[in-house]
Amino acid sequence: DDAGVPVRVDTIRRMDLDVIVEAPGHTEALKQDRVRSPFASDLVSLTVTDGDHVRAGQVIAEVVSKNSEAALDGARQMLAAADNEADSADARRAIEIARRQLVHTPLRAPAGGVVLSHGAEVGDYLDEGEVVLIIAVAGTVFFKAQVTQDDLGAVTPGEHATIDLPAEGPTPVGAVVHDLLPMASSENLSAPVRLDFRPARPNIAVGLFGTASIVAGRHPGAIVVPRAAVLRDDVSGVSRVAMLDPTGTTAHWVVVKTGLDEGGHVEITSPALPVGRQVIVDGQVGLPDGSRVSIQP
Repeated sequence: DDAGVPVRVDTIRRMDLDVIVEAPGHTEALKQDRVRSPFASDLVSLTVTDGDHVRAGQVIAEVVSKNSEAALDGARQMLAAADNEADSADARRAIEIARRQLVHTPLRAPAGGVVLSHGAEVGDYLDEGEVVLIIAVAGTVFFKAQVTQDDLGAVTPGEHATIDLPAEGPTPVGAVVHDLLPMASSENLSAPVRLDFRPARPNIAVGLFGTASIVAGRHPGAIVVPRAAVLRDDVSGVSRVAMLDPTGTTAHWVVVKTGLDEGGHVEITSPALPVGRQVIVDGQVGLPDGSRVSIQP
């Protein structure tokens, strides 16, 4: 066919490509405040639950001293045991005094943040110092990414990143690498990396899962072709592109080595393809080397 095989083409070009390291992870809090019972007590009210946002100084619970409750219980037992009016009157007065002397103590949030968990329910008996609530302090939440050991060498403090958190909406949030954390995992050959939100997000929740994309380097002026131009043989692992000759009428296959794959473009690391030459992006499958082609719009 003198008209040639119909194909669609695009141009070999140069482009700055970012080296992206992707790592799954979740949000955690650097600082967690524990709200404790100041003495042996009963929990009589709890106004927040897991996931609630609280303000510094907000009353979140109330406890009653066990000692003061013991006096009330004793007065009630006196009334139950009274066998005459005089003893009953004395017991009722003791009950009234004990009620007035009950030690009600509000428990307040020591800092603003999000309730992570609670360790007691209304009606529970609490020992002195027992934890009622744990609060993740606002502004101390970070993203802990699990980076594979193969990629760790490319990740350094100060690098920019974005974090895809589906629970926070479709737009990725900005972040920066703080540092590598201890506690590497031998099971999946990864290590945790702390990423701080930029700008800070004081009200972000703890325990949100997502994926971090860390900019771990850059290939400036990389030679790239559209991803659709690269055909890879899954058996041999060889990648090829069909490049047109300078006249734009004949296609020749070129075996290539590829590098970064970003934004629909693939880096060609070798050979050095001529920038500005056209490559076929549609219609090249099964095309013999040296075929005449007809460029379609």
